[in-house]
Amino acid sequence: MSADIDELRRLRRARDQMDRDYAQALDVPALARTALMSSAHFSRRFREAYSETPYSYLMTRRIERATALLRRGDLTVTEVCFEVGCTSLGSFSARFTELVGETPSAYRARDHAELRVIAPCQVMVLTRPRKRASRERDRATQSSFEEASAAAGA
Repeated sequence: MSADIDELRRLRRARDQMDRDYAQALDVPALARTALMSSAHFSRRFREAYSETPYSYLMTRRIERATALLRRGDLTVTEVCFEVGCTSLGSFSARFTELVGETPSAYRARDHAELRVIAPCQVMVLTRPRKRASRERDRATQSSFEEASAAAGA
């Protein structure tokens, strides 16, 4: 049991490094060294612990930060891409669109005034990037729930 707790602590250390140093050039071997594991073992155990790969987790953190920078409106999409540690504008835009549901340019151009009256910690929760597949599942679940509720009420 203590080995499992120790391993989780080491995985958390690597995850915390991604949260803190998201804009740095991080790769699986470097993160695995932080967790004192081989790259393959680290990737496997990280996915088991956090339900996503280390790369996916890191990219989600980068996109999360990018949304905040784009809402400010004082940086271009290209500047934001490099500011959050991405090296390819095309990959950044594709991943942003996948997680947020719109292109970085469209997100930047949209009015975000409604978020200015909400506490920053709540804005972070509301704007946290999520994979579209899970959103579509959530909508399907909601739709099924509404249909079941309507049928029960009829």
